[in-house]
Amino acid sequence: MHEVINRNLYLVKEHVGMFKAANNYDVYAPETGQMILECREEKLGIFTKLLRFTDYKRMTPFDIQIRTPDGRPVVRVTKGVSFLRSKVQVLDEFDQPVGGFKQKLFSIGGAFQVLDRNEQPVCILKGNWTGWEFSFIDNGVTLAQVSKKWAGLGKELFTSADNYMLQVSDAVPHNDPRRQLILAAVMCIDMVLKE
Repeated sequence: MHEVINRNLYLVKEHVGMFKAANNYDVYAPETGQMILECREEKLGIFTKLLRFTDYKRMTPFDIQIRTPDGRPVVRVTKGVSFLRSKVQVLDEFDQPVGGFKQKLFSIGGAFQVLDRNEQPVCILKGNWTGWEFSFIDNGVTLAQVSKKWAGLGKELFTSADNYMLQVSDAVPHNDPRRQLILAAVMCIDMVLKE
């Protein structure tokens, strides 16, 4: 597991684009402003690109590679075609399953069941009623929080690019596989719920 997973604070910025099919993000260390990760959706078929400009965008598959700026893989987040609820798979740097997310059918603000590599529940990822705050909750303990950040009037009105702040609790030990799932959750929230 890469050491960048053991951080407790991340700022995730989606790339701005007026007509873009692929979703790309940069992840920064908020305290220094240094880019620490790149998240790229590179393998996008022509049919998927076309559907991304329609109302069926949330149903399209995705494959996001999360890497260090020098190209070392950290986490991969994938989803196949979905109709009613999405199932997202998270893979480690060696393309081995870490776990995933299973979207709950009816929830206010959005919710996912977080699963381990054996598809057993680990915790719940739940949004508030506005859908701007998400928490990882395990038996009443908050493991992490994802907050959508205001990007400015021009960016909010004319693009679909979002910024997120991810804060991981000290209750999640270093090198715990849940840290990979927590980092992957930001892409999951944006691609499944916010697009």
